[in-house]
Amino acid sequence: MSLARRLTEAGPSLRWRVGALRSRTLYARAFGGFGTGSVIVSPRQLRGVDRIHIGAGVAMYGGAWLQVEAGGGPLIIGDRTYLGHDVHLHADDPVTIGARCVLADGVFVASTDHARGDRSRTQGTGAITIGDDVFLGQRAVVLGGVTIGSGATIGAHAVVTHDVAPGEVVAGVPARPLTPARRLPLPLQKDHA
Repeated sequence: MSLARRLTEAGPSLRWRVGALRSRTLYARAFGGFGTGSVIVSPRQLRGVDRIHIGAGVAMYGGAWLQVEAGGGPLIIGDRTYLGHDVHLHADDPVTIGARCVLADGVFVASTDHARGDRSRTQGTGAITIGDDVFLGQRAVVLGGVTIGSGATIGAHAVVTHDVAPGEVVAGVPARPLTPARRLPLPLQKDHA
């Protein structure tokens, strides 16, 4: 295999290693909290890092945008949570994401909005709490003032504007609970006596 091909195909592994080194040497000192074994790979934006607390074993892939507005936050991410490519977390009011969560590519979670009178200013929209073991599908949006219970599943492209109960599955715009599939009765078994 040619050297050029090996370097091209080894890109993600190389970016991970560089991210791991940067995480251990720079981010661990700059963030409000940065757990052992956590890695941020090629972030797009990091602002207000002194008010961002990341648990242990967190994996954040390329294009992550983490921002806490001046005087806002904190932004807390629990242990062993996975953030896919281009995840955007933006806090004015507190944002808490539990342990072992999965945020698929392109997820947007924000407790901030632009002020109506002066669009150059931001304002809080209410705290966001996401419980443990939550799955947020690709490009899902979670808006301020929402609590998502532990074990919930949020469908791809859903826009969450209201609380989601623990273990509940929601989808759509705005996100609504999915009704369980209707169970059809099983065919009757014949006795073979």
